[in-house]
Amino acid sequence: MASTYELGHQPLSVATATAALLGAGHEVRGVDIAVDTLASADVDWAERVALSVPMHTAMRLALRVVETVRARRPGLAVCFFGLYAGMGRELTVTSPADAIIAGEYEAGLVAWANGVDPGAAVQLHRSEGRVPVRELLPELGRYTRLVIAGEERLVGSVAASRGCAHRCRHCPVPVVYDGRVRRVEEAAVLADVDQLVAAGARHINFADPDFLNAPHHSRRVVAAIHRRHPDLTFDATIKVEHILRYPDALPELAAAGCAFVVSAFESVSDSILRCLDKGHTAADASEAVIALRAHGIEVRPSWLPFTPWTTIDDLVELFDFVVAHDLIASVDPVQYSVRLLVPEGSLLLGETTMTPHLGAYDPTRLGWTWAHPDPAIDRLHAQIATLVEARVGQAPVQTFDEIDALIRSSAGTSSARPAQGAVSVGPIGDRAHFTEPWFC
Repeated sequence: MASTYELGHQPLSVATATAALLGAGHEVRGVDIAVDTLASADVDWAERVALSVPMHTAMRLALRVVETVRARRPGLAVCFFGLYAGMGRELTVTSPADAIIAGEYEAGLVAWANGVDPGAAVQLHRSEGRVPVRELLPELGRYTRLVIAGEERLVGSVAASRGCAHRCRHCPVPVVYDGRVRRVEEAAVLADVDQLVAAGARHINFADPDFLNAPHHSRRVVAAIHRRHPDLTFDATIKVEHILRYPDALPELAAAGCAFVVSAFESVSDSILRCLDKGHTAADASEAVIALRAHGIEVRPSWLPFTPWTTIDDLVELFDFVVAHDLIASVDPVQYSVRLLVPEGSLLLGETTMTPHLGAYDPTRLGWTWAHPDPAIDRLHAQIATLVEARVGQAPVQTFDEIDALIRSSAGTSSARPAQGAVSVGPIGDRAHFTEPWFC
């Protein structure tokens, strides 16, 4: 059982899959290739290798791992499981796996380990609520930490739900779950948090695609965790739409120790947000910032600055939004270099707004290529990506200023930036963040 990357956290997917396989009587070894090397002895020992691929980066890395495994043992059975397992099923021919299990993978993995075709019927099978087994994984101290109030805290990652009720066109989740949400049993989540706290965790990251997809369930989970571990902090990902729909949840989350909320703002162009079917407007995003801060919760927006529909004015407005809402210190600079990914099966394929821009499928990148109608935008993206990579470790405000100057120069504008915090003012001092900037 191997993971290649899970946002810098101890891989929950491997811990969950391990619990299912051990429960079915199989022997398991767990390896996280993000922090350890895949040992030849483990490959020699294995009768089957299952690779967790919950995100795009993990899938690309997993393809390399398969090449390594097959070079040593050509006939060894290999399986991809997780959200991105099916991304590349038809169009990627390098180092294919023998089995692909997306969605709810536990039952399929057990069937595959038993020598049975996992089949499509189990891909959305409800999990049985087993407590993840983490003993086979590296200790929490080897993963990302939370920086908060002048200290670093060990982080454990759990999930109260899987899937998503929404169908944002650029997101991989609806491709697999098609609007379905699967709750993880409360008792299993609480038991997992207990063991993470025993292992030293002082902060919990909720890995749910959207924490308020099942609002009553998630709120019960948070309240129960807070009763058991009142000093524990946590973070969660919540859509703008849900922040505004469930305002009564915000004081509860704050009282239970919510350090920050990640929210996919993506763009401040309403036309781009409609193309992505995000379900919110730029004005809604502004309102969400204000609503969260009213309860002492900081927001860490994720952005999608580069799409086929992005104009240079859109980029200027995005940076003005960040300044006016005092978000410079709350955004990892890598977010400013994100370019739209169009993987196999994407809901964007076939959309009339996307079709004119599509090129060939690139199996090495696991996605369809696309070109912006204005080549200058693509050149600007390349410049920003290079700058961000060169400034790793630099204070976010310095990197922001450099990118902002580059964008304004490209736009040929001499207009001044808005006053910092003109719309909303964030907390003074360092803001809670992880030591590893995440990227899907």
